[in-house]
Amino acid sequence: MALHTTSGRWKLGLLLAVVTAAMWATLPVALKLTLEQVDPYTLTWFRFVFAFAVIGAWLGASGGFAGFARLGRGDWILLAVAAAGLIGNYVFYLLGLHRTTPGNAQLIIQLAPLLMALGGIFVFRERFAPLQWLGLLVVFGGLLLFFRDQWLGALASAEGYTGGVLLIVLAAVVWAFYALAQKQLLRSLSSPAILWFIYACASVLLLPASEPAVLLRLDGLHWLALLYCALNTLAAYGAFAEALAHWEASKVSVVLALTPLLTVACVALTHWLWPSLIAPEAIGWSGWLGALLVVSGSALTSLGGRRRPARSD
Repeated sequence: MALHTTSGRWKLGLLLAVVTAAMWATLPVALKLTLEQVDPYTLTWFRFVFAFAVIGAWLGASGGFAGFARLGRGDWILLAVAAAGLIGNYVFYLLGLHRTTPGNAQLIIQLAPLLMALGGIFVFRERFAPLQWLGLLVVFGGLLLFFRDQWLGALASAEGYTGGVLLIVLAAVVWAFYALAQKQLLRSLSSPAILWFIYACASVLLLPASEPAVLLRLDGLHWLALLYCALNTLAAYGAFAEALAHWEASKVSVVLALTPLLTVACVALTHWLWPSLIAPEAIGWSGWLGALLVVSGSALTSLGGRRRPARSD
């Protein structure tokens, strides 16, 4: 099977990756707020149904469903893998977020882009220059240092914290499978069509575990938070899918490594504006050092040398 190749428009891919990181950075705050009145399964189901309806209407008006008729058996298997990966990511992440804080959740979920980077290198034969390999190691070291800071802090003794960490790690693993499957599927389908199929599967599979009636009891603030979560699904994953079409998966992944830092900033700003809405993140000096390493490593990986051409074998 031929592998997907990028369009070469790396500047557009970089911009879309930055948009994705910004959207994902603000999402945990809205999710944490919504989880006060909505269970994880109903919240996830609503986000998928909303995205399914909007993208379905757009595909129907633009003739975007035609690509499904040309899919082969391998493509349908990849679609199933992508759907299972993204659905699992949404559910496991929310279950883990319920047991920890937005900043910690976004830190741990950064295992996902690191796994995607490794997949891009070994599956799609993407190449890193030596400085870019060093940058990837710096990102990984920074994430470990940040995690150590949080683990030694008060959160380590919090009830359910360890279980929450394990759930988010699982969310990262299945997300990497989704991302790599989607990148390969871009040879056969547009990114909106791929996402529509995933959202359709999720809308059906999650319905038995959901309680749509609970949505009728939400107050105005939590409705706004829920709608933002739903809109974020469309914007963030749309930008992410297009970024993969224009830039290498390994490069997109290191831009996404900035997400936990943006999340911490978002939590701090929200707490400053509305102190009762969300608690601030507790970060020590080693945590901030880890954050600095993540930023430095991301920059080094993205800009640390000209990419060598991939082998044709």
